[in-house]
Amino acid sequence: MNDSRLLTKKLIRMGAIAPLILVMTYCTPKQNNEQAKIDQIIASMTLKEKAQLLVGTGMYFELPEGVQSPFGDQEAVDPQDSAYSAMVNHIRTFVPGAAGNTSMFNEKGITTQVLADGPAGLRIQPKRKGEERTYYCTAFPIATVLASTWDTALVNNVGQAMGNEVLEYGVDVLLAPGMNLQRDPLCGRNFEYYSEDPLVTGKMAAAMVKGVQSNGVGTSIKHFAVNNQETNRMSVDAIVSQRALRELYLKGFEIAVKEAQPWTVMSSYNKVNGTYASESHDLLTKILRDDWGFEGYVMTDWGGGSDVVAQMKAGNDMIQPGSPDQIHSLIKAVEEGQLEESVLNKNVGRILRIMLKSPKYNDFKYSSNPDLKTHAKVTRQAAADGMVLLENNGILPLAASIKKVAAFGNSSYDFISGGTGSGDVNEAYTVSLIQGLKNGGYETNAALMKSYENYLVEARANAPKPKNWLTAMMGGKTPVAEMIVSKELAAQMAQENDIALITIGRNSGEGGDREPLPGDFYLTDVEMEMVLNVTEAFHLLGKQVVVVLNVGGVIETASWKNIPDAVLLAWQPGQEGGNSVVDVLSGKVNPSGKLAITFPLKYKDGSSSNTFPGHEVEGETGNEADLSGFSFMNRVPWESTYNEDIYVGYRYYNTFDIAVSYPFGHGKSYTTFEYSNVTINKDKFNEKVTVSAMVKNTGGLAGREVVQVYLTAPGKSMDKPTDVLVDFGKTRLLKPGEEEALTFEIEAIDLCSFDEDRSAWVAEAGKYEVKIAASAKDVQGTVGFELPGELVVETVSNALAPAMEINKLKK
Repeated sequence: MNDSRLLTKKLIRMGAIAPLILVMTYCTPKQNNEQAKIDQIIASMTLKEKAQLLVGTGMYFELPEGVQSPFGDQEAVDPQDSAYSAMVNHIRTFVPGAAGNTSMFNEKGITTQVLADGPAGLRIQPKRKGEERTYYCTAFPIATVLASTWDTALVNNVGQAMGNEVLEYGVDVLLAPGMNLQRDPLCGRNFEYYSEDPLVTGKMAAAMVKGVQSNGVGTSIKHFAVNNQETNRMSVDAIVSQRALRELYLKGFEIAVKEAQPWTVMSSYNKVNGTYASESHDLLTKILRDDWGFEGYVMTDWGGGSDVVAQMKAGNDMIQPGSPDQIHSLIKAVEEGQLEESVLNKNVGRILRIMLKSPKYNDFKYSSNPDLKTHAKVTRQAAADGMVLLENNGILPLAASIKKVAAFGNSSYDFISGGTGSGDVNEAYTVSLIQGLKNGGYETNAALMKSYENYLVEARANAPKPKNWLTAMMGGKTPVAEMIVSKELAAQMAQENDIALITIGRNSGEGGDREPLPGDFYLTDVEMEMVLNVTEAFHLLGKQVVVVLNVGGVIETASWKNIPDAVLLAWQPGQEGGNSVVDVLSGKVNPSGKLAITFPLKYKDGSSSNTFPGHEVEGETGNEADLSGFSFMNRVPWESTYNEDIYVGYRYYNTFDIAVSYPFGHGKSYTTFEYSNVTINKDKFNEKVTVSAMVKNTGGLAGREVVQVYLTAPGKSMDKPTDVLVDFGKTRLLKPGEEEALTFEIEAIDLCSFDEDRSAWVAEAGKYEVKIAASAKDVQGTVGFELPGELVVETVSNALAPAMEINKLKK
């Protein structure tokens, strides 16, 4: 955001400027030079070239001979334009496996921008025709793992490593991070997203964006906005109140834009209150640019929206993956007066402004040889720091006497590093739990391993294709049915081993949502029997059992969590997963992760469970007969109404006093911490207040503690959640007896709720309570202050009002 806009907004909030204002915009010499360059290039372009730049160059996969593309003839790009087709086929050779490219016009000084997935690491083709070498990338921990670290510095480091691979493999923009809110536990892509809380989401995304872009490459935060399900994602209309949008579903994006300025934003497939996100002027211009000051360009998700003319007018600058028909449609719209060429000039200008920063434009000589060994160390540490110790009856870390380990569960041998779809990574290897145990000096049971290996070979051979069509198309896999563990096998293993590990695996991905059924959200009978049989056999001999959850999202735990002696939530921790798990089990790493999402007692306890993923409505089915040009799936008229409104996750569970299995922010350590000296610097609010707390390690091992700050607002004129997270921090590694003071600043905007009538962020007068907590249910200290009078902190655009009445949940 330029200085004049920041100053204007600040003065408006202070009431120092009348409604009619005149602002002089100041630009630096560098900005003036850039704009002159952009204007010069635009002036030299034909209408056809502008349309070709605004529309991507199509979907392309390098396929084996004899295999037909699901997207038709990939070579004949545009039979009406041989020069364009030759250019497109040339740039597709730059980075095989990239998700998309922009057009290149060398004579105009326009270089292509290579766009590639994804959130857990760069996704490109690992092997290329005619080459023996490989192009593997690092599979970093999924976003849910990174959020569970509550450590923005660590996430920034992961981003730096990820961005280095983007740079060295010749990619300009990484299509990441994913940052939709985890509204419902069953969303198939929750593994790509950070949290149920917008502050955690925004802070983690901002750290990731800064880390990636420190390499001189770009990011594309996605999917903007309210893309909270995969079911009929290309046609679902998300009906959401303006308040819930501003406080929950847009807030994380707002934080990322204002703090990190991502180069690009990816608009989502779905409609928001009746309009496709990519065609919404309210969303892409009023909110994203006018309210937040976004400076980059917006691209569609692949095949998103329905009308390229509406997309251009809304501020969606680039259509991906693009088709010749869409290029011709833009040209025709201008020629027939349906679209002003000045609109295209503005869209082109935004793309060119980012191009000027890109490695391609600046002729960076990429090596195709990033330091994968160093990045493997980064992912190993990040994964260990994001694992959450849910239960521990004193058996972890493993005693030095533990040598022989019996590993049960398919996923002990076929560890799941990440989810499926575009968020998957083509990594060189994944360290299984068995490999991690061996690397950590433990002896695994050879006979048990052989039984599982034989079972898995046979089970995979007979397994049906994945239900998720995109998983099947992109070569992903879903876990097969769990091997039966009889009482006899469990007893035999108890005789021969010192301890038992049971791994429960789950996977999901783009293209489909999960189900509230056994084998997904709930354990199957076979899995439950395995937990019971193994625990009974080992306990009978005075030995212990640890369950490791190798999952991408929330599962039910309440019915079985107290049966074993410890439960470690490993998530999907990337390619070094087995090593990271053993680092935690052995005590090499003291777990410091905490949940960034609530684990309910059962699925139906959630506030969105009665409406997720929505329902079919009247309308035409199939691909819409318009300008969509490309679509991954048929568009079924669908609607999802967010009746829970502002009550999502812990905001719901705490407000309505709903018991949970594990609360938001929960996570145990191998040591203990004591909170003291919780203080506030003033009892009446004036601009900001400062809250402090002392955290001391009172246990016997070095460790780190995540400290959470929740605010309780008056709630007189507006319904308010009981608790809202307004800040968080994490101590350094504290040795036994060491302590650290953490300080948090609470500003005026943190007090606010969104007032729909005034389209403003408003803090109510009254008494506020600040809670310093170890989790959303574990308050360690409370202080308070008073706001003498109502405070209107910021007035924003009146945008995205729903056309229908929403039956909102209220206290």
